[in-house]
Order: sequence, then structure tokens, then C-alpha cells
Amino acid sequence: MGRKVTVATCSLNQWALDFEGNCERILRSIEEAKAHGAKYRLGPELEICGYGCADHFYESDTLLHSFQVLRNLLESPVTQDIICDVGMPIMHHNVRYNCRVLFLNRKILLIRPKMMMANHGNYREVRWFSPWNKLRQVEEYFLPRMIQEVTGQDTVPFGDCVLSTKDTCIGTEICAELWNPDSPHIQMGRDGVEIFTNSSASHHELRKADQRVNLIKSATTKSGGIYLYANQRGCDGDRVYYDGCAMVAINGDVVAQGAQFSLDDVEVITATLDLEDVRSYRGELCQPQLESEFKPCHRVKVDFSLSGCDDVYLPTHQPIEWHFHTPEEEISLGPACWLWDYLRRSGQAGFLLPLSGGVDSSSTACIVHCMCVLLCRAVEGGNSRVLEDVRRVVGDESYHPQDPKELCARVFTTCYMASENSSEDTRNRARDLANQIGSTHMNINIDVAVKGILGIFSAVSGRWPQFRASGGSRRENLALQNVQARVRMVLAYLFAQLSLWARGRPGGLLVLGSANVDESLTGYFTKYDCSSADINPIGGISKTDLKCFLLHCAEQLQLTALRSILAAPPTAELEPLTDGRVSQTDEADMGMTYSELSVIGRLRKISKCGPFSMFCKLIHTWKDALSPSEVAQKVKRFFRMYSVNRHKMTTVTPSYHAESYSPDDNRFDLRPFLYNASWSWQFRCIDDQVTQMAANRAKH
Repeated sequence: MGRKVTVATCSLNQWALDFEGNCERILRSIEEAKAHGAKYRLGPELEICGYGCADHFYESDTLLHSFQVLRNLLESPVTQDIICDVGMPIMHHNVRYNCRVLFLNRKILLIRPKMMMANHGNYREVRWFSPWNKLRQVEEYFLPRMIQEVTGQDTVPFGDCVLSTKDTCIGTEICAELWNPDSPHIQMGRDGVEIFTNSSASHHELRKADQRVNLIKSATTKSGGIYLYANQRGCDGDRVYYDGCAMVAINGDVVAQGAQFSLDDVEVITATLDLEDVRSYRGELCQPQLESEFKPCHRVKVDFSLSGCDDVYLPTHQPIEWHFHTPEEEISLGPACWLWDYLRRSGQAGFLLPLSGGVDSSSTACIVHCMCVLLCRAVEGGNSRVLEDVRRVVGDESYHPQDPKELCARVFTTCYMASENSSEDTRNRARDLANQIGSTHMNINIDVAVKGILGIFSAVSGRWPQFRASGGSRRENLALQNVQARVRMVLAYLFAQLSLWARGRPGGLLVLGSANVDESLTGYFTKYDCSSADINPIGGISKTDLKCFLLHCAEQLQLTALRSILAAPPTAELEPLTDGRVSQTDEADMGMTYSELSVIGRLRKISKCGPFSMFCKLIHTWKDALSPSEVAQKVKRFFRMYSVNRHKMTTVTPSYHAESYSPDDNRFDLRPFLYNASWSWQFRCIDDQVTQMAANRAKH
């Protein structure tokens, strides 16, 4: 009867400007799609050049090489007899667009430019691309000569159009268009488009996956239809991790689901669906278009069918229940995959981490251990590319990883950097965790280096600074803490460069950071201290979530050493011990708890609150625990610390983006770094409000 169609979507681990690798992965996905009987293959957004090219989009080279890859795809026998939908940048009338190119059998069918741009958070698409704002309008695009030589075409349709095959109609959405309140699929569905596609480059954030799934289910619940979603996967060269989740849905139900986190560079999802199910679903819901101003979709016709003639016995995919990971699982998977991509693409031989025995550095260590677990599972599952990459990283062509602890020993070095202010408790906790995860562990004493630096200062100034506990001033106390922290950074990089050399092995190590998102908010770390590193897998994760993650690791991975780490109060251990015990704690230093900081961080960024509006919200949120004047003190203390330390965000270690309240200055949270830290006008408004509230209470 010709009513059942087999379609394919995919998640690809593309890399910005890796045209050769990107082309190879695209071809592999098309080959897999055809092997499963698909007649239509959808790929991620800007898959030819990679989504994260940033200002390289301005370069003519990026456009040129994208067309060269497109020519390779058109000429390949792999792309024959299947409609291929690929993404690349294209310049039309000297304007740059983010486009989908649909082609079949060496002919380009249409080019569809993106109409609604992603221009918030981590995204700056309007910086490089213009939106196509000519609704239902199509123009002629003059193909470059290198493409004309292959296709025999001079021009092709360019604009807001859909593809009409002999048996159905296919319409395109690109990433952010799905999230828009006026999504293109709404009008396309009302005009008879039956298959919607979405090529995306959507990054991972904790607790975000359900939003995507709900949007796609909702899109097809309202007016029926088949929806294909493709996404980028992996680290393509920046702070975000694209988390896959390719899927196919029909009439409000998901029928095929790809992995959210995986080490597979290519994952293809296919589904066989009955077009009559769409038509029956719409029979009751859809009414004829009655609007006088309605513009029908411009249809590009193609002499091709997605269905076969004899498909009555072909089984169709049935609805499935989507499995969502818990936040703790997301932390164990997303940053681990991101670290692996970064390691294998950086050409380095492993990681080095200053392991203090606290929650933050232990979280980073556990993420590396989770990475090793994933690598061993992938090799055991027959992933030859992962095995090849592991062998290259460890420098052993015969190596076959089987045990995560043994692999961890090869790629991960940890070091406890003790000073006279370090306790035996933290030293033991670091050692025990290193033993359980299998890292190569070192104990380093930094006192000689610290005294040497202070000796240089003393020789010049004639003064020797003292800790506050020994009668020193606040300035002396802070300077002595900073010296210890910065010495640790210098030593971390020294050991990262030379520790493998000392063991007779080639290569160097990437230094890992361990400052969480809440510390970054207040600047509760030393600029250029041991949190300064090459990359930081926990820089976008809150302390609260990290504690839950460590509890998850203790239970699921049997890392029992984490229980004592979780039980200990967070401390920097930069001030002298009292009777051999830690007297300095993070929360006392900051004047607020990490839980309070998470609330404040979300209000500052997500709710876009300044000091006064934050105070107005928190007097209700915290009314059971704090008085209005106490709330005012917390808010004012936070904004003083935030503004005084904001400059640290200009040099913060590149971090895995996992939270929508991240203070990352480089890509996500664009704000000044020199503030008037007195906030005189704003704080006066808060004080006036506190006074007024006290007066009102007195009256009643």
C-alpha cells in the first residue's frame, strides 16, 4: 500500500573545524541508516563544520571547506538512494545563514536556512548568522561551481520551504525553533506536513533532558505527526557537552530513543512508522485552514518515496517509556564523557589532580574514575575506536583495558600537597580515596617552597608576615594563605609536565581543577591557586549536587572512603591548626552555607535579581529561619563578596557547563568585573525596606 516509512536520525560526536573527521562520521551514519532500511537520514546542526566554530564562522575558509565536504558527500556512493539532510553554513546574497541542505542521488533538493536563532545563555548565533525572516518565501540560490560540476544544477530553492515526496511531506525545524512559542511545526502541521525534523546542537545541563522530550511529545500531541530529533554529542572544543538524546516520536509518543551519554562517535536511531496513523490521528483534531491570511508552505517536489509498495507485513515501532537519569547519574556520565573527549583530542597522556581530601577535589577524582569505568565498558562492548584512543593515550599499542582501577593508574595521577596547616585526617582521606579509585598517588610537602618565597619577601622588605592566630593582621593572614595556594598551582603544573618523564613514559598530563560553581560565585578561592587548571569538570556544579554525587559513588561504586569525606566540614586548610585539628571552615569564612549560596546563585542569574529584588524574594523564602534584617545582611554580604571577587571570573579555569546559574565570565555570564562594591543605592533601598517592615510590625 505504500504507507509505512523507515526514517533515521542520529547523534554525532563532531568536532569544530575537523572537516575530515566530521565527513567520515556523517558518511558512517548514512551507511548505518541505509543498512536499517531508512530512506531519510537526519543529522545534527552544522554537522559538516561543527557547531562550535564561533568566530571561525566569519572566515571564508569555513564556508569553502564546508562546500568541499558537501561535494564529497554528494559524490559518495554511500549517499545514493536515501534523502540526506545535513547542516552547514551558507552565504546567500552576502548574508551568512545556518542551513540544512537536503539532497538525493547527487541532486540538491532544497536549502532551508534557520529562522529563529539561539541567542541566550551559551549561544551567540546572531553574532555569526542572520535569521531567515521571509515567511513562506523561497529564492534561487546559485550553487558554487564545485557543486554545479557534481549536480548539474545552477540554482536550487533557498528559503522557507518543505519537501514533498510521492507519499508524504517533510518539514524542517532547526534547534531553537522547537523551543520558540511560534514554532514552525505548528503552521507546517496545519498545512499537511506529516514528518517534522529537528537538527540540534543542544548542550547538557543537569535536569534539562525532560524539557526536550516534553517539547517533542507536545509538538506531535497537538496536531499529530512524526518528529525526528538529531543532536550533536560530545565536547566539540568548548565548555559545553552535547548530550545526544536522538529520538523519534509520533502522535505524542516517543517510539525510539538514543543514549544521552555515550562514548560512541556515531549513533543512529531508526524507526518504521505508519503514515496512516498520522492521518487517522489528525482526522478528528485538524480542521480546514479558515484564516484568510494563511500562506501555504512552498513545496519542493521530488520523485521519490520513503515507503515501499509491499509493506503490509512490515512491523512498526511502538511507544516506549523514556528513561531519565538522576542528577547524580548525570554528573557521573556527562563530565566523564567530556573529559574523555578533551583528553583524547588534546594529545595528552592523562590527568593530574591536587587531591585535598575534600568534597570538591574528591568529586573531580570520582568523575575521572567514572570515565575509566565507561571506557572499560565501551571496550568490553566492542568499541574499537575507544580501544584505539585508549592505546594512543597510554602509549601502548597492545594494551587492553579491563579493570577501571588499573586503567585509572595509567591515566590519572593524584597528589596531596601538605603544608604545616594540613591535618592527618585530610591526608588519610585523600590516600584512601586514591587507593580505591586506583590513581597513581603522591604525597608532596610544600613547606620548603612556601618558606623560600617568604624568605625572598623578607630579604627585600625586612618583614616576616604572621598568621592572625600568631598576632598578624588580616592582610598578612590572607597573603600567607595565598602563597600556599599559589605554590600548589606551580607544583601541580611542574608535576603534570614531568611526572611521566620521571617514570620513563612519554607525554604530559592535563591539570584538573576542583572549584565548584558556588565558590566561583563568591570568589572563595585564590586567583591562580590550585583550582587554576587546564580544565575543571565540576566548575558548573553546586556543592549540594556534588555531595549527592559522592554519596551515589559511595553506594554504586563501593568507594567507601567517600563517607568520611562527606562527614567532614569543608575547609581550605590554609590557616594554622588548633590542637592538631582544623579551625578554619569554608562556610564560616563565607558567612553563608552552600545551600544558601545555591539559592542566591539561582536568583542572581536565572531570576535576574539585583540586590533589592533578591532581598524581596528571600524574606519570603527564608522567613522561617531568618528575620528581614538577617536576610538583608546575607544579601549585602554576598554582593560585596561577589563584586570584590568578580575579576577572578576573567581567569577562571574553563569548566564543564552544567548549571543555568553558572557565573562563567567567558561564555555564559557576561557582566562587568569592576564594580562599586559599596552598592550604596541598592543597599540603602534594602535598609529602608527593613526599617519600614519593622515599623509596620510595631504598629500591629
